[in-house]
Amino acid sequence: MLRLCRSNVQNMQQTMPNWLQNRAYLTPNRVAIEWSKQEITFATLHKQVEKTVRQLTTYRIYKGDTVAVHMTNSIEMILVIHALQYMGVVAVLLNTRLTIEEIKWQVEDANAKQLICDTYIEGISIPQITTAQWSMGKEASIELQTHYHLDDVTTILYTSGTTGNPKGVMLTYGNHYHSAIGSALNLGLHQDDSWLACLPMFHVGGFSLLMKSIIYGMKIVMHESFDVRAVYNDMMKGKVTLISVVTKTLQEIITLADQPFPKTFRCALLGGGPAPISLIEECLEKGVNVYQTYGMTETASQIATLAPEYVLAKIGSAGKPLFPCELQIRKDGTNVSAYEEGEIVVKGPNVTQGYYNREEATKETIQDGWLYTGDIGYLDDEGFLYVLDRRKDLIISGGENIYPAQIEAALMSHPQIMDAGVIGMEDDQWGQVPVAFVIASGLSAEEIFDYCYTKLARYKVPKHIYFTDSLPRNASNKLVRRNLYEWLGE
Repeated sequence: MLRLCRSNVQNMQQTMPNWLQNRAYLTPNRVAIEWSKQEITFATLHKQVEKTVRQLTTYRIYKGDTVAVHMTNSIEMILVIHALQYMGVVAVLLNTRLTIEEIKWQVEDANAKQLICDTYIEGISIPQITTAQWSMGKEASIELQTHYHLDDVTTILYTSGTTGNPKGVMLTYGNHYHSAIGSALNLGLHQDDSWLACLPMFHVGGFSLLMKSIIYGMKIVMHESFDVRAVYNDMMKGKVTLISVVTKTLQEIITLADQPFPKTFRCALLGGGPAPISLIEECLEKGVNVYQTYGMTETASQIATLAPEYVLAKIGSAGKPLFPCELQIRKDGTNVSAYEEGEIVVKGPNVTQGYYNREEATKETIQDGWLYTGDIGYLDDEGFLYVLDRRKDLIISGGENIYPAQIEAALMSHPQIMDAGVIGMEDDQWGQVPVAFVIASGLSAEEIFDYCYTKLARYKVPKHIYFTDSLPRNASNKLVRRNLYEWLGE
């Protein structure tokens, strides 16, 4: 297993009973997963995982191996993820939207021994095990991992790769555990909680829900992908109390809402970047408490989240650090004052120890235990975080800093603009100027310009508006700006 060096005494102190096995012992009859009108208890899930372990063992997968997983949300994917943990195997969770070349690059970069996949993928050199093969195959006995060492790496998740080659983020059992505990201490944990899971489980946001389920003893209502009507129906039927969303998916859900949401629905956890204030206000009007959150793959999901009592007072803020975590704003290595913009740096037990096989990148990103996120934000005088944008996306026009996310939020506050993406374009006079790509209904460019002038300083108003039928987004619905630069070049 990949493991950080610790003394023997510390090693003894840092183990926990196998999470799912322990959950099946503590609350065997609770529902763990609702999937396609079937409910699976923790006891049944544990038994099915044990069987999956015996099936996968026949393919010579052993403790300490690294195995890639290319699967969509399904019961089979959940069984494989838990089975690999039972076996002491590191899982490399692959984005199912990757091209063949990208899959090849990641499995080779991670030194994966085998690939478990829904269906066979042509052009991949390492051995493949399809769902049909292992689920119907023979079984062999194996000694299960009855305890998890919190410093052992359990997953390698590649950064989304919106620019350049992605890096493999090593996340330990301890990272995932402290992420779940930090979230519970902030949002609270109710006995009847049920989380709607529509994010892909190869993404840290989706994977974290699977870990929360077994740590909390909480049901997750799993969807294969985000289907706005199906998600909305589950929310309105009172089947779930929480959901994780990004701005685009939340906007689609709220557009459908023609009545208040059930009082049993506690909150929508909103991540993936800043959201328009108008959207959050509309959600509140329809009975949806929106808790903005800030996190990344390197922090095993959330690291800062707005607490429930501040949902009205601090609209637009991503809150304060989760209980075990720390957060600062730095510029040139020095902490800045309240309201001063700088890079967000974070620290905590849910923060990765580094990138797989990327020593220099790790040293550059993690310094003295602090992770330099590459994101720009500020703290107000009470310590609440406001995220502005990615540092690499910053547009500098005539010496002024312009954050694309702010312009996108202004554009999407218009009821006839469904989506927007903003990038910087080179300009002889100003250095850079913002340009916007929008999905709009029944609007002219002039009408959009006029609207922007009511919302933004003149230097922030896009100099060009490009109409499009879709915007490039990755599997977690984040905007892929590099594609917009390609469009601009074309």
